[in-house]
This record gives sequence, structure tokens and C-alpha cells, in this order.
Amino acid sequence: MAPGWWTEAVIYQIYPRSFADSDGDGIGDLPGITARLGHLAELGVDAVWLSPFYPSPQADAGYDVADYRDVDPLFGSLADADRLIAEARAKGLKVIVDLVPNHTSSAHRWFRAAVAAAPGSPERARYIFRDGLGPDGAEPPNDWQSVFGGPAWTRLVEPDGRPGQWYLHLFDTAQPDLNWDNPEIRAEFVDVLRFWLDRGVDGFRVDVAHGLIKQADLANWEEPQEILSGNEADKPRPPMWDQDGVHEVYRQWRQVLDSYDGDRILVAEAWVEPAERIARYVRPDEMHQAFNFEYLLAAWTAPAQYAVITRSLEATDAVGAPTTWVLSNHDVIRHASRMGLSAKGGRPNGIGIGDPQPDAALGLRRARAATLLMLALPGSAYLYQGEELGLPEHTTLPDESRQDPTWERSGHTQRGRDGCRVPIPWEADAPSYGFGPTDASWLPQPPLWAEYALDRQQGVSGSTYETYRTALRLRREYALGRGTLEWLSSGDEVLSFRNGGLTVLTNFGTAAVPPPAGELLHSSAPLDADGRVPTDVTVWVRHS
Repeated sequence: MAPGWWTEAVIYQIYPRSFADSDGDGIGDLPGITARLGHLAELGVDAVWLSPFYPSPQADAGYDVADYRDVDPLFGSLADADRLIAEARAKGLKVIVDLVPNHTSSAHRWFRAAVAAAPGSPERARYIFRDGLGPDGAEPPNDWQSVFGGPAWTRLVEPDGRPGQWYLHLFDTAQPDLNWDNPEIRAEFVDVLRFWLDRGVDGFRVDVAHGLIKQADLANWEEPQEILSGNEADKPRPPMWDQDGVHEVYRQWRQVLDSYDGDRILVAEAWVEPAERIARYVRPDEMHQAFNFEYLLAAWTAPAQYAVITRSLEATDAVGAPTTWVLSNHDVIRHASRMGLSAKGGRPNGIGIGDPQPDAALGLRRARAATLLMLALPGSAYLYQGEELGLPEHTTLPDESRQDPTWERSGHTQRGRDGCRVPIPWEADAPSYGFGPTDASWLPQPPLWAEYALDRQQGVSGSTYETYRTALRLRREYALGRGTLEWLSSGDEVLSFRNGGLTVLTNFGTAAVPPPAGELLHSSAPLDADGRVPTDVTVWVRHS
């Protein structure tokens, strides 16, 4: 039997509010996406993943879901979703939608019922409610902290006005965590899966896939509460992340997907280390893919890249799954900027006015080299909207424009994720750079967006857009996604490997190096005057 399409697919992430606005209100929508699907078919991707478009108060940009079976009027209607799915299929594109099972919105009918009900009621049993500590219950049930900053518990005021129980929210106060030990929750999400599968979606990206099950005793955790913390091999697992019980949930979901025609897939967003732990999510009877965040976070050095690529392939090979590579998404600084930061500065959670600024030219050069390295690896790859244009982070976004809850909950110490979510530019000289028919834009676009606009790059040899388009065409022609990696060089300055009919070389050193023998098919930047590969450049060469 032929391997499933996902084993080698390139999947393009769309952040709906920032992709294309059809009605001029400054917020992207489903009709806008549908109108721009031709761009993705021309680019050469295989599928799209849509971040949430469900009804939501938008406390966390739609990751606070109030209704899992509808479309927020902000983005359109269920009929618009159906048209998008049908049009994508007509263009040969598969559609993956976001599923947010760890928490609902506080506006969800279930949580409203829980607030109105008594402690110990079936309504409260859908969430994680606990009595507080201390003689009057005024202290939180444990010391867990929210990923967005501040305590992970909020105390209710009961219907009679008295201070009451506390509820758990690993993210914003408007995102109460569900109780996945409750069979009603499990049945509800099976029904949600079927609702969207019946409408023709090809799969689900599962938000916070490692967070559904909590350690039964809700034990205190002294470490900093980050979405990825304490998962290293030499440390205990945090009581709120990567508990073994999550795998039972995904085995049930896999059975549901397997009962449908076609290859429908599950994709784990699981911030888990080491690679052997993330590989557990993609065992044969569980999910199909898991984002490789260890790869995304790896340093731009030959030893670091060699180590993470090798570990990743070994871990997923051990369970018979493809490795899934990614460099940018809606939660991290765009890699065209991240790779231009000083290594001493670490990886900040957002960049703003007054912060150390990345070297834009260096960042883009490294980002293009990193992308060609990634797209030459066997397995599947994800692209984040706008990276094919070389878009940097908006690193001078005014603080008063920020909407990420991280900014407020951290006491203005973490600027958060808005900088990678700014609406993308399509046309240099159009209102809102072609994002919509008016100048409206839910986050302000920087003036430099004009130089990155799609219409400034199409047909321009060496542009970032054409570099991506050529890479995706060659990746398909040479079947790199279903190939096998054979290392040729893994020193301190150069990485080189073979995959299928290509030799791939990335120069991390300070001096130019000779290219591999053979026909040069593609390069992330021009070779030097002597035909050598400069620093921070990746080349693809057909074997001689």
C-alpha cells in the first residue's frame, strides 16, 4: 500500500484573521482565504491548515472556542467553510482545521452552566474545579502558573455572591481547562470530529495536545510554568504536561478517522522533549504527525542542526512515522527575524520598540538557507503564511496595538506573539498592501511591507517567493519527502547529505566552500565569483 499523503506533504498554515480580508473590516476571513487559494496552488504546497475560525470572544485570537460546530461571523459562515473546502479540493489542496480540546472559552454554554451550578454538580465536573486552600479557601488549590503569566487558577463568585471554588486555566482566565477524566468530554469531542469530517476536512491540528490529562493529585510544580518546561530527559515531567493518559484519547480519535474514506490525519501540537517522548504521539495507532519543536528551537550551527535532525529521524523511524519539520508558526518569532538575533539574547517572547533588534539581512539570509535545508529533508514540512515572502517579525509594533493576552498577563514584560501575526502583504501599492479592499488592518502593518509584497516578487529571479516555489517544485520532482537521508559531512562548519538524486550542502562557517560535484539545481543565495558556497547558504546539487 502506498504511503499516506501526509508522510511527505508540505502543509501551509493560514492564520485566518491575517491572510486575506474580503469585506474591508480589517480582519481576514474565509471568503478571503478562498479567493487566494490559487496562490497556494501556484506556490506548490499540498495542504492548508487553518487556525481557529469558530465562534469565540477572541480573548486569545480564537483559541478560546465558544462553539466547536460553527463559524464566527467575524470570519464568515458554515456555508463559507463548505465553499472553502470544496474550492481547495478543486485545486488539489487538502484542508486541516484546528481543534482546541484542552480548554473552551468561558463563554461556552458548558462553562456558563458550570458557573451557575453548585459545587460537585455534573456541570462543574466538565471542568477542573477545586476548593481553595486555607481556612476560608482564599488560596489557590496549587501553585501552578498560567503559560500567559500569573496564577493558573481563578476563584468564582458563586450565584449567591459568596467567594466560591477555583477553576483551572493553564492559559488565559477566559480559557477554562476541560476535565478529560469525564467520559462526557470524550464523547463530545468524538462528535465534533465527526461533524467536521462529514463536511469534508482532511484532518485536525490538535492544540496543546500534550495538556489534556493532568496528574491526578494536581501536585505542586516549583519550576517556571512554560508550555515547554521540565520535559528534559533528566527531569521529572510536569504534572500538567505530557501525561501518559493522553494517548488513550488519541487512540480513540484515530479509530474515528480511520472509519472515514480517504487519509484523514491528526497532527499534534505537543511541546515535548526529548524526541523519544514526542514520537509516542505518532505511534501507528495514534496521530499521524507531530510538530518538531526541538528542530524549530535548534541553534543555527552545524553541530546543533546535525544533532536535532539525527535525533528526530531516529525517534520517528523507531515508531514507523514520518518526521515533521517546521521553522515558523503563529506562536513564535518568524525565523527571518529570529535567525538575525544575537545568540546571547536567547529566544525572546516577542520583540518590540526598545528591544534589541535583529539583523534583518542576516536573518533573511539564514532563513532562506534554513528553509532549503528543511525542504530537502525526508518527511513532511510546514510553512507559515508569509514566510514564502521572507516576511520578518513586526519588531516595532506599538505596544498600545498589542492584543496577545501575554502582554497584559505578564505585566508588560513579555510582548508576546502579535509581531508574527500582522496581516500579510499581497500588492505593494494597494490599500493594506492588498490584504483587503480598505486600509483597515486589525494589527498595523509596517511601511516596509511594500518591499515584501507578492507582486514585487513574482517572476523575479532570486526573490524569496521564487526561491520557495523552485524548492517546492524540485522537492516534488525528486521525491525528497519520501527519500532517505545519508550524511556526507557533519563537521563544525559544513553539513552535507544525500537524499535521493540530490546532494545538499549548508555552509555554517565563515569561509566559502566548494559545492558538491554535479549540476547545481538550486541555491538559497548566489555562489561567489569563484563558484563557491558562501556563509549561510544552502545548495542543492544533482549527483554527477
